[in-house]
Amino acid sequence: MNDPFQNSELTTILVVSNLQASKAFYLDVLGADLFREYGGDSIVISLLGHWILLVTAGGPTEDKPGVRFDPPADKHTVTHSYTIRVEDCMRSYNILKERGADFLTPPVVRGAETRCFFRDPDGHLFEISEYRSNS
Repeated sequence: MNDPFQNSELTTILVVSNLQASKAFYLDVLGADLFREYGGDSIVISLLGHWILLVTAGGPTEDKPGVRFDPPADKHTVTHSYTIRVEDCMRSYNILKERGADFLTPPVVRGAETRCFFRDPDGHLFEISEYRSNS
């Protein structure tokens, strides 16, 4: 077989400024599961079937020369984001808001979609989105 990713899984790496604050957010607010912790500078969580590695900032290493890992410098500039499709946006919004998520706005209806956005402690952007078909 010529599949370079046979029996593999994809993990997203997010660089965070405060590992404990991020851990609390992802576990307590979003309900992620803690999979593993590594020496106080990184943790692996599972959220909705997706692996996320939260790491603290760090400089180049021999396998990634010239590459720095830094948390977002400006929370208003998005280089990536997550969208979570939900059945009921208002219900999800209320639950997450009660748990401490800080939303940019309440849910907004845009045609067949209702959506709203929130950030993790470092500004990584999340969207919850409900799509209603016309059928």
